[in-house]
Amino acid sequence: MIDPAPTSPPITVMAVDDHALMRSGIASVIDAEPDMRLVAEASTGLEAVARFRQHQPDVTLMDLRMRDMDGIEAMTAIRREFPQARIVILTTFPGDFQAVRAMKAGACGYLLKGLMRTELIETIRGVHAGQLMVPAVIEAAIAEHAGSRTLSLRETQVLRLVALGHANKEVAESLSLTEETVKVHMRTILGKLSAKDRTHAVTIALKRGIIEL
Repeated sequence: MIDPAPTSPPITVMAVDDHALMRSGIASVIDAEPDMRLVAEASTGLEAVARFRQHQPDVTLMDLRMRDMDGIEAMTAIRREFPQARIVILTTFPGDFQAVRAMKAGACGYLLKGLMRTELIETIRGVHAGQLMVPAVIEAAIAEHAGSRTLSLRETQVLRLVALGHANKEVAESLSLTEETVKVHMRTILGKLSAKDRTHAVTIALKRGIIEL
């Protein structure tokens, strides 16, 4: 357990989420901690970049899914100007794919929204202290798929359309490909995901956070 240092200045925090109720919940938790202070809120990725410039908080809590740009894109934009920014990605997705993407982009933490009640404060303190904070369930998912090959952008596009119920011909028309090319992509996708068939591939991709519906 990382105990707060009573003589230190409060840890300043920014909360970024497109749901006001979520930001309110974060604010109430932080306000109860004497060693923390919420200094800014934002509801979009673009707002987050602007508010970070203004407040430069010690720790930023960044929602993964937002309307204008996702949390990883917003984090990348912030860290381009402020390389030392400490950012925790918040998400409802327990899969490994987005977590790995976030870590590669420089996230200092990755927290499931379902665990915030019990782990939010510890995560903030840990990140502020220079630790990498990742829940055990995410670490396990990353370890499980450590040797997996990553789908290309085109393969991801193909699989997302398949997940929406489109046949190969419809996928081909949507992406300006030939039907045979789509079939080749699907064979590659099945191999990379170790999937038995199209439905199995979609199930795996949804679970890992590779695609979403």
